[in-house]
Amino acid sequence: MPSWRKGKRVAIVGAGPGGVSAALALIKQGFDVRIFERNLEPKPLGGAVLLSVPVLAVLRDYGVDLNNFGSYTVTEFRNDKGKVRARLPFNPSIERSFGIKGWHYGMLRSNAFARMMELLPEGTLVASHEFQSYEETEEGVTVHFSNARSVEADIVIGADGVRSGVSQQAFGKADLFHVGLRVWLAWCDAADVPDIPPNEGAITHSHKYQASYFPMLQDGKPGYEWWIVEPVKEHAPEPACVKTHVENILRDWADPLPRFPQVTDFDKQIFCWDIYNRPSMSSWSNGRVVCLGDAVHPVSPYAAYGMGMAIEDGYFLGQALQGCDLSDVESVKRSFSEFESQRVAYVNHHVEFARKLGNVFHQLPYPLAKLRDLVFDKTSVLEKMIHKDYLKDQEAMSLSLEELHI
Repeated sequence: MPSWRKGKRVAIVGAGPGGVSAALALIKQGFDVRIFERNLEPKPLGGAVLLSVPVLAVLRDYGVDLNNFGSYTVTEFRNDKGKVRARLPFNPSIERSFGIKGWHYGMLRSNAFARMMELLPEGTLVASHEFQSYEETEEGVTVHFSNARSVEADIVIGADGVRSGVSQQAFGKADLFHVGLRVWLAWCDAADVPDIPPNEGAITHSHKYQASYFPMLQDGKPGYEWWIVEPVKEHAPEPACVKTHVENILRDWADPLPRFPQVTDFDKQIFCWDIYNRPSMSSWSNGRVVCLGDAVHPVSPYAAYGMGMAIEDGYFLGQALQGCDLSDVESVKRSFSEFESQRVAYVNHHVEFARKLGNVFHQLPYPLAKLRDLVFDKTSVLEKMIHKDYLKDQEAMSLSLEELHI
């Protein structure tokens, strides 16, 4: 096992992207880190993912080779007939600062996660340890697991997902609520859907559905991720035939969307995701315990993507803890406070904006939905919303990460 020195001991609960990101950041700062994962082998949920340039810069800083890592994408918002409503602009200052073209890159989650896992030193991951509880003492924190084992640490990081046990003990019941949306997330080979302009991705909407596609790399080969967001009630059963359900939704949409179901293996290449959120929190820490990612801010599939935000959380936490004596609880609290000042309001804004967009596009009654579509088709309102509530803060955050600039 790696060294486990008092004042340096970090126990991370959950080996998802946020937990692994925090581990890589803290190992780089000289801390002793162990990740406790309930499964025998950690596996990221879902298929493909879009990661933004600042997330790629963080991964590059950890040591991830970005060559052949993801597929560069130009993003447009369109209606279901193909009319462009808004185009996501690129900030040339960010491109120059990071030395990375554009803003979005598509890839399989499993590929991105595997690149991160490769960087963990041997012995960092402790599998088959399901979190049960923790108890804080004057000397540190004792973490108990369901296999009757325990570990003494200086701090605990809860990165154990939307139904986090760490978060529940630290902050109480999560009050999760269903946002009224379900996502069908799928992927396929690029060769099976020819004649799509290169580097083109589109987020498209009808009066109540979203259907989108982006180029990506899967195991280094070109592919496409595509998905549908539909309004559903909580606990609504899945359709008897998913492929027929999806094809019926996409039947009259502009090319290339109707082609994707025809070339997708519905047994292996689609993932169903019902969306839950929790009320925004003003603090993510309690004593020697801090949480990140879905454990404190599960996200909707608009403008706030869980994997990228969790990776950012891990990096910012590592920066905030730099030089901290973890045996000194007051020093720990100051570092946690610095982390929260950088992330909590920023993340809450994006999560709430994502939920707002979900309501705007999927929950309006028909007369208002018709008016919404008319406004978005004929004016620049949507483009202004995206820049003001999504890009502006992300661009400012990106430009502030001077240590990651080339």
